Formats: sequence, structure tokens, C-alpha cells
Amino acid sequence: MNRIRIAILLSLYCASPVGAADKDRHLFILSGQSNMARLDPDVSFTPTLVKAFGKENVVVVKDARTGQPIRRWYKKWKPSKGDATAATGDLYDRLMEKVRAAMKADEFATVTFIWMQGERDAREAHGDVYAAALRGLIARVSEDLERTDIHLVVGRLSDFDLADRRYPHWTKVRNALVEVAEAHPRGSWVDTDDLNDGENDRGKRIENDLHYTARGYEILGRRFAEKSIELIKNRAHEGN
Repeated sequence: MNRIRIAILLSLYCASPVGAADKDRHLFILSGQSNMARLDPDVSFTPTLVKAFGKENVVVVKDARTGQPIRRWYKKWKPSKGDATAATGDLYDRLMEKVRAAMKADEFATVTFIWMQGERDAREAHGDVYAAALRGLIARVSEDLERTDIHLVVGRLSDFDLADRRYPHWTKVRNALVEVAEAHPRGSWVDTDDLNDGENDRGKRIENDLHYTARGYEILGRRFAEKSIELIKNRAHEGN
């Protein structure tokens, strides 16, 4: 009789919320250049996730740096032709140090990689190789974290230079971001065209600017979070 009671107690413990907590934890990795660097996750991104999953189940890692090309993340980057500055991947290494530290003591049900970058590559006219570089970067994240189920959310470049006058490959990079996101089995993208009109964080009026308004960054954070939640819930619904 005692053995039966012990077995029942053990089964109840294993099914309790304490045992299930790790299965509900979600890791969100944010990286990119200036428009990611200027985004404060604590304003709208993290609160939106916490509302959906609970504070104890959300871990956010962010590492971004203004004005940097994707070759600072993707070590195998190559230009379409000619010689160019060698890829370093140093920002990727810096990002992954933070990610590994966050993962050291935890197991996560899902990992979502959120990317807002491409302006520098558009300016340097590397649009022809951008999609390949981003796919390579995502593959490297998956390989290093030993996960084949990573979600991907990217921010599409805005309507800053749709005529490609100042940044010759603006539309190429803009389209490449969408192409990669839509081809990814767990990927999606968010629009930023309406985020760069209004007042910036210095109170200056901007229109179709390279960077976003103060309100724009708040909206961007919420959109990133909502898209991440959508991908995670879709996966749970599909049982994958």
C-alpha cells in the first residue's frame, strides 16, 4: 500500500507546474544594427511577451551595434565580385557569449532569433549576396545552439530609400529580408514603413527617415513580440 502511495505522489510531483516550468520557458535573441540598437526591449517587447507567457518564462538576450554590415555576424560572407573588407564575425561571437550564458542554467521550449539589420549592406551595394548571408547566419545560430526548431522574425527595411538613390541596394536588401523570412519553415517578418514619420527621441520631426521615431521603436518592439508569440503558438497548435 505504501509503495502505491509513493508512486502516486511521485507521479503528481512530475506533473506539477514546477516540473513543467522549464517546458514553458522561451528564449528571444535580438541582434542587428542601429534600428535594433535603439530598440529598448523593456518598453514594449518584453512586457508583451511576459503578458503572453509569464515573467518567469521569458528570457531576452539583446546585442546590437549601430552601422554594421552583416559580415560582422556572418563569418563566411563573400562579396558578389571583387575584393572587399574581410568578414570577421566578431559581433556574432559577442552575441553568442551572451546567449550561452543565458542558456547555461536553463532549458528552453523555444528559441526565437529576431533580426533588424541590412541598412549598411544596402549602402555598400551588397544586396546580391544578402539573402545568402542571412541564411548562412541563421544556419550558424541553429548549429551552434544545436537546435533545428529555431523561430525567425526579421524587420523589413523601411521605405527610407525605395528609389535606391542614396543606398543603391536598398530595395534588394529589403526584398531579401522578406525572401529569407518567408522561406524559413518557422519564419516571418514585420513591416517598418510606418515607423519613421513623426518625432524622434530628440524631438525632431522626421519623414521617411533611416531611423524611427520614439513611438516607432515602441511599436516595433511590440510587433516583434506579437510575431514571435504567433509563431510559438502556431508551433504548439501544430504539435511541432
